[in-house]
Amino acid sequence: MKKTLLTLCFLLAALGGRSADITVLQWNIWQEGTQVKGGYDAIVDELVRLKPDFVTFSEVRNYHGVDFIAKLRASLAERGLTYYGFRTDDTGLLSRHPITDSVTVFPLHNDHGSIYRLRTEVNGRKIAVYTSHLDYLDDAYYNVRGYDGSTWREIPVPTTVAEVLERNDRSRRDEAIAMFLTFAADDQREGYISILGGDFNEPSYIDWCDATRDLYDHNGLAVPWPQTLRLAQEGFIDCWRALYPNPVTHPGFTFPADNPDVPVEKLSWTPKADERDRIDYLFYRGEGIRVTDCRLFGPAGTIGTYKRLPAEWDEPIILPQGTWPTDHKGVWARFELD
Repeated sequence: MKKTLLTLCFLLAALGGRSADITVLQWNIWQEGTQVKGGYDAIVDELVRLKPDFVTFSEVRNYHGVDFIAKLRASLAERGLTYYGFRTDDTGLLSRHPITDSVTVFPLHNDHGSIYRLRTEVNGRKIAVYTSHLDYLDDAYYNVRGYDGSTWREIPVPTTVAEVLERNDRSRRDEAIAMFLTFAADDQREGYISILGGDFNEPSYIDWCDATRDLYDHNGLAVPWPQTLRLAQEGFIDCWRALYPNPVTHPGFTFPADNPDVPVEKLSWTPKADERDRIDYLFYRGEGIRVTDCRLFGPAGTIGTYKRLPAEWDEPIILPQGTWPTDHKGVWARFELD
């Protein structure tokens, strides 16, 4: 009997661990996969393979008036998977668990980003999942690399952190995160775990530190990027950095990804600079939850100075099974619930 129980435990672990574990995927799908031949089918195929409990999408467009989330749910249902969702613009959410509530946190306006929230329960635990795609304009980390963060034309490199942050503050990323934190405070009062996935279009303050100031065209600057810093100050945990705290040995770059089916000039915005950065994230806050695994999801290589660069670090990654539908790498995480 003891041997039988041990075997059963091993089989359950191989199938994904305890029933209270959940997996979450953050994925910028590059305009619904339309920029890559076969991109939409690749999105469906990868979701069928990974079967995440929750998916936070960036770059949902609802082209030709078609509700992308409804279309995707129908495609997944044809493959035997039931997902729940609702119509969104710019970002999107999928859940394998019935949704008890949904709300627009930061509405899309003039392409300055959006945030949505769903609420659900998993094994009696109340969970709020947010999808975010923050303002892509005034991307000040491009200014540091000699390119304007709104037009991507070449400019003189700023010489002080104050200059960089002043330009960064022109975006609406800070307003979006402030609104998210207001909603997350409600979660905390009401006993919900909060999980945030998103393409922030802004690096992490942890990644632009003294140890990296002379790497990846940071041009000597260590920048306290405000959105990730504010989340940390409010008690949110960055899944990638929780497990891999060293930005030198585990940079975790999510953009630009080396998509072999796309010309380099379509994957990079800075021909003369190394723009590689970690701008896609999963964060969480709450009692009785911990991240136990976090991986990049996408091609192993990256793009820097218009060159295809092979993987340079021993980082955990889920490689594509076929066509890769986007110019980003996703971020996948497993959480354990008490």
